[in-house]
Amino acid sequence: MVKYPEITVKLIGESGNAFHILGTCRRAMINNHLPQSEIDKFIQEATSGNYDHLLATCLDWFEVE
Repeated sequence: MVKYPEITVKLIGESGNAFHILGTCRRAMINNHLPQSEIDKFIQEATSGNYDHLLATCLDWFEVE
């Protein structure tokens, strides 16, 4: 189950750079008025593993296009 299904991030066809992905997700969270504490949780979880873990975390938190 996606944590924030109302937030959609476009990753397909975009840069596959991990920092770009993090920035895209962070901007989406800010634009949807999530608290900084929640943004920090996402960043911490997303960066706690390898690139595949980053992508899996994005899929767990958001709708991904």
